[in-house]
Amino acid sequence: MAIVGLLLPIDNNWVENQIRPIALGRANWLFAGSLRAGKRAAAVISLVHSARMNGHDPYAYLKDVLQRLPTQPDSRIQELLPHRWRPITST
Repeated sequence: MAIVGLLLPIDNNWVENQIRPIALGRANWLFAGSLRAGKRAAAVISLVHSARMNGHDPYAYLKDVLQRLPTQPDSRIQELLPHRWRPITST
């Protein structure tokens, strides 16, 4: 029986680079001020990372959502979630 060798990189730099912001943030979140502030920070960071994962520029996403939020009907709030968001195109 032959053993088939797999070509795997001997380092995990890619993984380490992906989790670095989370590891650095974890130390910073200790100083959010309160449990409530920490939960708010976690929600914002979740939105930023969700926007990034859905192929959006996080700054453009948050800017657009914060501008539209005051006039967005409650029944259509799901349109502002990162996986459903579409920027308004100016004509």
